[in-house]
Amino acid sequence: MLFKRVKPLDLILQTAEKKALVRQLGPIQLTLLGVGAVIGTGIFVLTAEAAQKAGPAMMVAFVIAAVVCGLAAFAYSELSSMVPVSGSAYTYTYGVMGELVAWVVGWALVLEYAIGATAVCVGWSGYMNGLLAHTTFFGLVEPGTLALPKSLQTGAFSGGGFNLLAFLIGVVVTWLLVIGTSKSAKVNAVLVAIKIVALTVFIALSVPVAKSGNLQPFLPGGWGTPLGGIGVLGAAASIFFAYVGFDAVSTAAEETKNPNRNIPIALIGSLTICTIFYLLVGYGAAGSIGAQPLMAANGLPIDPGTPEMAAACALAGNAQALVCSNEPLAHVLRVLGHVQIGNWIGVAAIVALPSVILMMMFGQTRIFFTMSRDGLLPEMLSKIHPRFHTPHVVTFITGIVVAICAALFPVGKLADTSNAGTLLAFAMVSMGVMILRKQQPDRPRPFRVPMIWVVCPLAVLGCLLLFVNLSVVAKVVFVVWAAIGLVFYALYGYRRSDLAPGRHPPQGDVHLESAPKFHEGPDPGP
Repeated sequence: MLFKRVKPLDLILQTAEKKALVRQLGPIQLTLLGVGAVIGTGIFVLTAEAAQKAGPAMMVAFVIAAVVCGLAAFAYSELSSMVPVSGSAYTYTYGVMGELVAWVVGWALVLEYAIGATAVCVGWSGYMNGLLAHTTFFGLVEPGTLALPKSLQTGAFSGGGFNLLAFLIGVVVTWLLVIGTSKSAKVNAVLVAIKIVALTVFIALSVPVAKSGNLQPFLPGGWGTPLGGIGVLGAAASIFFAYVGFDAVSTAAEETKNPNRNIPIALIGSLTICTIFYLLVGYGAAGSIGAQPLMAANGLPIDPGTPEMAAACALAGNAQALVCSNEPLAHVLRVLGHVQIGNWIGVAAIVALPSVILMMMFGQTRIFFTMSRDGLLPEMLSKIHPRFHTPHVVTFITGIVVAICAALFPVGKLADTSNAGTLLAFAMVSMGVMILRKQQPDRPRPFRVPMIWVVCPLAVLGCLLLFVNLSVVAKVVFVVWAAIGLVFYALYGYRRSDLAPGRHPPQGDVHLESAPKFHEGPDPGP
């Protein structure tokens, strides 16, 4: 039975000890890593997406998404403190529910990391295009002179042509990962500080001028529709992307000092900090200039990221609508009369968001590396570059996919697709904690989920609720991607796995001890 191919937790720990990374991250660095990984395109860009789906009730969507993430964070805290190794949800699932489920989770994590990186590329291009359209380059040119043609500002599937800047930033980050450019903890702290300062300035300028009248009607899109994608629950399913990244803390388990204590602190601490910021930003945006969606003929909000939405936003009367902006936070401040500060908010996003792309693409290589170490993926994917000492093959493949998708697809659809993979991973981790409590009740648990038989089932149900309310496109892509993964596993992974009968771990360059030293490259976080 495939479900009996379970890699014991003790074996996972022994394997990691033989091929371990240097433990150098403390609780503050780790929390900053989590905050830096979370605060990115989700809040800087998807605020407009959430407003189009739910109107001012997007604040409720922030709370729903935060609760689901918080419940999953407890599960991550228990497992990551018990098994402080790389691989995140894939590794945890392998040690609890077996190889087949672990494969499905690892395959789904491609959607979280690779497609998530694509969404951030598109979000970055929105702010860059906005800055080019509004900058005067110190008064030397007229506003709009530096702007790219409209056909090069958005992708073909969102009413445009080819998103040039999104493509280019994907290529640049890929190149940086290949040559192994390192980011120190100090640089990470600076980038996190830039984003925190930008959000703080936005809150300080928008919240005091918020008016209750701008919050009415509060529920223009209702709670949701049978097909999902619209209403408060649809917005929560999308804005969930704004919290994705806190689990990157667990991918750094092998590089953390005293992980049993520091990982739970960083997971829950980073999530709490980000939730407070998000609620204040959502209130400031909706209360200051309004956040009413553009409605279709059927009385429901138009599906964002579609040609219909692009056509509606092209109307002169909707030019100042929050829901039509690709750079909502900068747009709000410009509408409020703070044009230069709005431009600086755009600069902050432009400077800080590439590090999120880098984190997500780096996280993808970590997952692939771990799966290759287990024999489930070809050794070629973990080849180490003889000069740069980085896994260049998988980095190039990931980078090409990210750049091309970023050039063609809208940010909302990409974020929804990324969320589908993440929700599966979160649900599996929550189930894994419950299974381990029954199977291995005496195993040491430095961190224990409080009220586990309430928290973990609610986490699974919350993930299911959000998945159902994703857009139809995201659900279809997820099912197709999962089917492709199962075919690949049946044809390759099942037979080549280290746990297959008669198989032994290969001694090729997929393993750290026989390969050139794997360059740490960027820390797994912005």
